[in-house]
Amino acid sequence: MKLWLIRHGETDANVAGVYSGHAPTALTPRGIAQAQQLNQLLHNIPFDSVLCSELARARHTAELALAGRDYALSLTPLLNEMYFGDWEMRHHRDLTVEDSDNYAAWCADWQHAVPTNGEGFQQFSARVSQFITSLSEYRAHQNVLVVSHQGVLSLLTALLLNMPAASMWHFPIAQGAWSRIDIHDDFATLKVLNSRAIYEKAAS
Repeated sequence: MKLWLIRHGETDANVAGVYSGHAPTALTPRGIAQAQQLNQLLHNIPFDSVLCSELARARHTAELALAGRDYALSLTPLLNEMYFGDWEMRHHRDLTVEDSDNYAAWCADWQHAVPTNGEGFQQFSARVSQFITSLSEYRAHQNVLVVSHQGVLSLLTALLLNMPAASMWHFPIAQGAWSRIDIHDDFATLKVLNSRAIYEKAAS
C-alpha cells in the first residue's frame, strides 16, 4: 500500500501563531492556493480511498486537492489534530502569564503533562496508533490518501517507521506538499517527504 500524506493548507491560526487543535480556523488565501496546487501535483494518482480528519480545514483542503475528481471523503476523528482545551486559539505568550504553571509543566514534559482541559499526548498517541491499526482494512488498496494535520502526520510517520513518539519532530510536514510512505507486510518505508513536484506515473 502507498500511503499519501497531505497537511491542510495555511490557516488564520497558523498566521497568528496560536494553538489550533479542534477550534475552527479557516484557510487563508495562501492556504487555498496550496490546496489547489496539490490538485495538480497529485492528479496522476488513482486513489482507492481518501481518509480525512473531521476538522473543516482538512476537509476544505481535501475538497480542493481533489476537485474535478469523483472521490468521497471517509472522515474519521482518529485523524483530528490534538485538542488543546483551554489553550485553543491562544498564543504561547499569553499562556506563560495566564496559565503559567500548567503551561510550564507542559513545556517541560509535553509527553505526560496535559493542556488545561485538553487532550494529553498519551491519549493523542493512542488515537494515532488506533488509526494505524485501522489501515488493515485498506490493505488491498494500492493508493490511500490521508488528509490531516501537522501533529497527526508527524507522529503517524514516526510510529509507522517504528521510531519513538518523540521522533515525530524529525518529520515536519509542510503545507502545499505531499509525502509518501510505502507500507509492506511487516515494515514501512518513507519514500518521499514534502515534495512539491508533479507525481509522474513512470516514477513509481
